Amino acid sequence: MRIAQITLLYEAVPPKFYGGTERVVSYLTDPLIDLGHDVTLFASGDSQTKATLQAAWPRALRLDPTIRDALATCCCSNSSAAARTSSTCSTSTSTTCRSRCSRRWIRRS
Repeated sequence: MRIAQITLLYEAVPPKFYGGTERVVSYLTDPLIDLGHDVTLFASGDSQTKATLQAAWPRALRLDPTIRDALATCCCSNSSAAARTSSTCSTSTSTTCRSRCSRRWIRRS
């Protein structure tokens, strides 16, 4: 089965420090590879995985001092990752990110 795992870009997979969701994605992804599935992980470039890694950003946004608005970068990157995948199964946290973006935009308007 072709599977896409899409995570927020705040933390690497598995996380170096904080990151419960990213840790769970890591615990799921590598065993799926071991079972013979074709898994693509959409995450930060500093992620470590047996899956095919599609890096939407070179490193975790929380640890990147060049990023001024990590949430905006996260939303844009994950939206494009979700649009590029045509996998059978997808585990995604990008809905949460888009929801946060929408709330921020509404508050600023």
